[in-house]
Formats: sequence, structure tokens, C-alpha cells
Amino acid sequence: MSHIDELSAVQIAAGVSAGEFSAVEVAQASLDAIEKRDGDVQAFLQVSSDLALEAAAATDKNRAAGKPLGALAGVPVAFKDNMHLVGTRTTCASKMLENYESVFTATCVSRLLDAGATPVGKTNMDEFAFGSSTESSYFHPTANPWDISCVPGGSSGGSAAAVAAGEVTLSLGSDTGGSIRQPASFCGVVGFKPTYGVVSRYGVVAFGSSLDQVGPFGRSVEDVALAMNALVGAGSDPLDSTSQPYPVDFLRELRSPIEGKRIGIVRSLLEMDGISAEVRAAMQQAMDGFERAGAVLVDVELPHIGAAIAAYYVIAPCEAFSNLARFDGVRYGYTEPKCVSLAEQTSKSRAFGFGQEARRRQLLGAYLLSSEAYNKYYYPAQQVRTLITQDYTQAFACCDALLLPTSPTTAFSFGQMADPTQMYASDLFTISNNIVGNGGISVPMGLGIQTGMPVSVQLQGPAFADQKLLQIAFALEHEVQAELRVAPAYAGKGGELV
Repeated sequence: MSHIDELSAVQIAAGVSAGEFSAVEVAQASLDAIEKRDGDVQAFLQVSSDLALEAAAATDKNRAAGKPLGALAGVPVAFKDNMHLVGTRTTCASKMLENYESVFTATCVSRLLDAGATPVGKTNMDEFAFGSSTESSYFHPTANPWDISCVPGGSSGGSAAAVAAGEVTLSLGSDTGGSIRQPASFCGVVGFKPTYGVVSRYGVVAFGSSLDQVGPFGRSVEDVALAMNALVGAGSDPLDSTSQPYPVDFLRELRSPIEGKRIGIVRSLLEMDGISAEVRAAMQQAMDGFERAGAVLVDVELPHIGAAIAAYYVIAPCEAFSNLARFDGVRYGYTEPKCVSLAEQTSKSRAFGFGQEARRRQLLGAYLLSSEAYNKYYYPAQQVRTLITQDYTQAFACCDALLLPTSPTTAFSFGQMADPTQMYASDLFTISNNIVGNGGISVPMGLGIQTGMPVSVQLQGPAFADQKLLQIAFALEHEVQAELRVAPAYAGKGGELV
């Protein structure tokens, strides 16, 4: 029989609906794959075997009763551990929430479950999503399935690695400055950040409230489109004031030709220092693929994108400082014992409950919001945000989508980015997308010649043009035909459907 990693989400849902195999068989195959593969990768913080088998059994029961099944019937899905799910812990990979049990379920999670998905567990991440490598997790780092001496990216590194290792078919991550697209690039899977407001953030522990967005990982653009239908199909979420109705079918126009579509190229970015030869080659490969598909390449400029990192690392820490103020060790979370006063308990609980990067960003945010720094840094950062938004508006007046690198390099080794500012700079091509709020997707281009590691490119589209963006990404995927499926060391290692 087939292994779980040989089937797409579309194929699994169709097979379960047709009775070719049961949802319980698929769930067990996914759990077996995790048991046999995750010792090396360590993508998971918690495997929810009971929840998975219970949900799968319910799917099979509904099919036997002749009831209609959801679009994700039986598809194994994992969730980044900043997303609440009743019956699991939601730790944000932090000592602060090490034992916190979810008392409600995030909207993005419940919508996938309502579509028939099977919840197999919660994946590792950088603590509170502060990082680009999943090295700052309190529990353990996650390894890249293509080379376990390398990082999977971050902060949604566990979600990307779980898909790349063939442990699950789909996963959800959150993206505040590239935390879906960069790990997708490092792990050779598709990662999609929708337009801000398309997917509800209710029940997702906040990092930067004006920047955060939830999106799916998959091994193909089609699987990601299927997941998006489940995430937006029920309309806007009244529990999230930023949620917007987006009544589209992401699969309907997916295979439509893109002949005549205009793809914007920011050539000045390709001349910047620090971009590897493999990334430049992937960009050329993508440009050639678009031309074969009949698209038109046009030169555009984003003159203020060089200031995006500076603006982001003012805005994001300020919002993080505000959002994480609730973790005081009093109502829930880690509590430092043997304190003689409430002030001491709060101070020490936060000092010892948060890791180094979480403390660094909160201290930075506290300073930037102080009276002496606000007008000097925070207000100008918001002005730069406006300028970058205007740059994108002008660029999209000339093109349907922008083609950019996802990351300047392929996956780096553990400990290689010891300087935090060096780590921050690796998000150059993704951060502007969050500052503006438009959609972006990372598409694999194959393996780099020098490193043998996955390399990808990124497509960005105008706000609320996500359906068209996935259509363009699908065409590129078809032309390049670089779907990597699972890392070869894990293909066929557990997860067989019986």
C-alpha cells in the first residue's frame, strides 16, 4: 500500500470519501510516521494520538452513515503551538506556558477540524514566535529534515519540518515577519501567508497584532489552496475584529492559464550583498518558467524596502511588549516560588519564565514606547510603513504579482547566526510583506547546487488578491516541476497505509 507521504491532501480526502481507505488508517499512518521519523527531526512538542484517532473515527462513522464529508476528510494536520486546541497544551515553546492547557479552540483550528481534518499534534516554534530558526524554543530545537545539522527556519519551523518529513500532510503556522515563508523555503515545502484579515487570528497567541497572520504549509500549491478554502469558507469571524469576509474558492481558478499576467521583478534586490548564488539561480529559474507560461516580466522598484527591517524591529517589539504584558505569573503561566511580595513574584516570574530572545524583544519594546524614545523611533517607523505601503501600491499598478527571493540563502547550520542582528537581517525579503499586509507565498525551486538544500522563491500579490496569487504560484510550480515531496531520508520510513 501507499505511504502517507505519497498522497496529497486532495488525494487523501478523495480516498477517504470514496472508501478506498479509512480516516483511521490515515491517522494511524501519520502517527506511525511521527514515531519513526520525529526522533531526528523533533518537529512536535505534543502528539495528540487520542484526539487524532477520535476525529478519524468520527469521519469514518459519518461516511458509513452516508453523511457528506468535509473537504479535508481524514487529512492529517498539525498546528503551531501558539494555536489553542482543547485537549492539548498551548505552550508557545516557552517555560512561561509549559503546562498551560487550552480551554478553547482557535478559529483557524476549528475550521480545519470542521472540514474533517485529523489533528495529530502541536509543533515546535521559536519561543512566542521570536526567531527565524526554531532554536529559541524552551524545549528543544527542531532539525531540518533535509540535513539535521541545519535549522528548519522559524518561527514556524516545526510546522514546516513536519510536512517536509512526511509526518503530516498539512500544517498551520503564523507569520509576523516571514515565519511561514522562510521555514517553507528552508524545508522545501509550500508556505502561504494570506492577506492580513483573511484568516481569523482568534485563539492564536499574539506577537504583533498589526502584523500576525495565520496560513498553511503543504507539499503543493493545490493542497495549500484546499486548506485555504477550509480557513475562509465560513466567512469572517466575529471573534476577530480584523477578520474580513473573503468569499472565494481558491481551487476554482487554480489551473487557469497565466498568459499575459505581469510579474514584477525588483532587480536591485538581486544585486544586494549576502544573496547566495543558489538563490540567484532559483530566481532565474522562476523567471524562465514564467516566460514559458506566457507571463510578462516587468521591472518595478520598491525604493524603501531597505528600511523595512529597521521599521519592523521598532513596530514588532512594541506590539510584543504590549501583548506579552499579560504573562505576569499571577493568573496563569510560570510562577516563581518563595517570593515575599506580588511585585517580586511578577518580576521574577517574567525574568525566569521567558527565554533570552523573548526578554530582549520585550525590553526593546518597553524602551521604544517610553516617552523619550517614542517620537524618535516609533512614530518614524510608522511613517516608513506608510512609504513602503505606497511603494507596493505603485508596483502593483504595473504588475499582478512580485517575484522575490524568500530568503537570501538556503538553511544555515545550528549556531551559525549567533548574532541576533544577523538573524534579523535574514528576513529582509519577507518582512515588508507583513508591514504592508498583502499576501505572499514561498514556492520550492528544487535543491541548490552547492549545498544540496531546498531553495525557493517568493511571490507577493496585492491585498485581497490571494486567489490570483495562488493561481500564479500554481503555474510556476507546474512549469518548474520542483515539488520536493518529503526529504529522502524519511520517505518510506513508517506511515504505510494498510
